[in-house]
Amino acid sequence: MTAVTTAATGTAPVAAEESHRVRPRRRLSPGRRLPAARLAGPLVFLAAWAIASAAGQLDPNAIPAPWTVLDTAVHLWTAGTLRTDILTSVERAGYGFAIGLTAGVLLALASGLTRTGEALIDGTVQINRAIPTLGLIPLFILWLGIGETFKIAIIAIVVYIPIYLNTHAALAAIDSRYVELAEVLGLSRLQFIRQIVIPGALPGFFVGLRLGVTGSWLGLVVLEQINATSGLGYMMFQAQNYGRSDIILVGLLIYGVFGLVSDTVVRVIERRVLSWRRTLSS
Repeated sequence: MTAVTTAATGTAPVAAEESHRVRPRRRLSPGRRLPAARLAGPLVFLAAWAIASAAGQLDPNAIPAPWTVLDTAVHLWTAGTLRTDILTSVERAGYGFAIGLTAGVLLALASGLTRTGEALIDGTVQINRAIPTLGLIPLFILWLGIGETFKIAIIAIVVYIPIYLNTHAALAAIDSRYVELAEVLGLSRLQFIRQIVIPGALPGFFVGLRLGVTGSWLGLVVLEQINATSGLGYMMFQAQNYGRSDIILVGLLIYGVFGLVSDTVVRVIERRVLSWRRTLSS
């Protein structure tokens, strides 16, 4: 009896020890989101730029130091036309983006929800996508003149293509079983769009929206160097004629800040609207 008791009590610690040796679960997710993580890369770049400038590794005539560019920006803001140039550029990009956003969403809905719309729209958009948008500038100048209209039209084309492509792809990827379920439940067309189509298309729409926002700034850089009298692109073009690389860098940095801020705003809206999703980014 004593031996049996000893054996039983002897095996109990062994079993408990083996249970504690269970291999811990390995975490494969990226981990918790770091605060202001997207600023780390730009800050590292600025630090490297400043260190290289201070060490004399960069030609100040080609790549001025960060503090020189900052002084130039302050001077242009207080005594120059930087404020007016920024407002003009934002206005052009805003008009073009609004038109492109509206056109991209409407065309994607018409093409993604009806076979007739897909037959009439999708092929035309694919052809437009294959044509370099900036190559349309001479033709649009002949059609619309050299004023503001052709600039806004080109920006709208640059914006609507990625919005259409990503939204249309998201619509096409909606599971057909949801459509069958909606038919069984007797949902109306409006209810079907509100409860199934919109939630299914939103992830792709936001991808296209981010690309469209970036595209509006990229197109603006080129367009403002064509028969413009104001705007950041015009400022940079004039600086090129006078060999002012510091002013060119001021314009490039402002474009970069605008692109980062607008993309961040879209990301924040996306996380709030799609808060029901459980993804790696969340």
